[in-house]
Amino acid sequence: MAEPLISAIICTHNREQYLGAAIDSLLAQTFDAYEVLIVDNASTDQTAEVAKARAHHPKVRYLYEPTLGLSVARNTGAREAKGEILAYLDDDAEASPGWLQALYEVYQDNDRVAIAGGKVTLIWPPAIQPPRWLSAELASGLGAYDLGPERIYIERPQLTPRGLNYSIRKQFLDEVGGFDASLGRVGKNLLSNEELYMTQLALGRGWQVVYEPTALAAHNVSPARLKPTWFLSRSWWQGISEHYGEQISGRAGVGQFRRGGERLVRGLYKSVKYIRDPALRFENLVYAYGQIGYLGRALGNLVRPSKPA
Repeated sequence: MAEPLISAIICTHNREQYLGAAIDSLLAQTFDAYEVLIVDNASTDQTAEVAKARAHHPKVRYLYEPTLGLSVARNTGAREAKGEILAYLDDDAEASPGWLQALYEVYQDNDRVAIAGGKVTLIWPPAIQPPRWLSAELASGLGAYDLGPERIYIERPQLTPRGLNYSIRKQFLDEVGGFDASLGRVGKNLLSNEELYMTQLALGRGWQVVYEPTALAAHNVSPARLKPTWFLSRSWWQGISEHYGEQISGRAGVGQFRRGGERLVRGLYKSVKYIRDPALRFENLVYAYGQIGYLGRALGNLVRPSKPA
């Protein structure tokens, strides 16, 4: 087999029910010069069996990473990868057949592209419809991502590609020292913002970040995520993630109380303003709840300063 130009990496933790379909979607790619790395991140279910059942394929390698953490697992995959482009697919997502081809062409077209990702659609559980209280904004929390039908060069970090459909140039990742282990999911906590932080680094160093709609992937929506409590928990951790990001970039301090307080008030006001619209009401309530997590972590760090962990 020729040396891979792209390394497709799945970092997985206890997702035996979806993992097989994710791997199979990578083995059905129209692109040829690639490898598939499965990084088992301390799983305790049947993940290893699902992965090893496909490890006989010449493109597939199975790796075990005992230290829990998505960013840790991503760095493990990057170290072992042979390709110069690293394409990360979530363990509960499915890539379209042309996914790798579309990503590869982005990097071929521009050697200053550091990060590229594509459109994400949602796969709803059988016989389940989106609830009335789920707004389009909250649906993005389930992974939905669509910036339109044309390739876009991203200038605002908030528009950065979703981590479930995400690629990065290995040269750039090495340049910044890998993914920051203080950001990204660890077990059941919902820390995030590692992709946003990476985009900030890329743009600050003169690299470019791209949305490519033809690099399409679909994300399975777990029934457990269709509960209001999941969105509240996710927003809480999002607030904590925002605090960590500001701490890493040197923006932590008393100014966080003004920023967080203004956002909290705005979210509560809008949740009352849209009291008759269940989707907008809940969206703004969730937003306000996240600011409590943000402010709580900011207060804790002010009282007892520490490095993100």
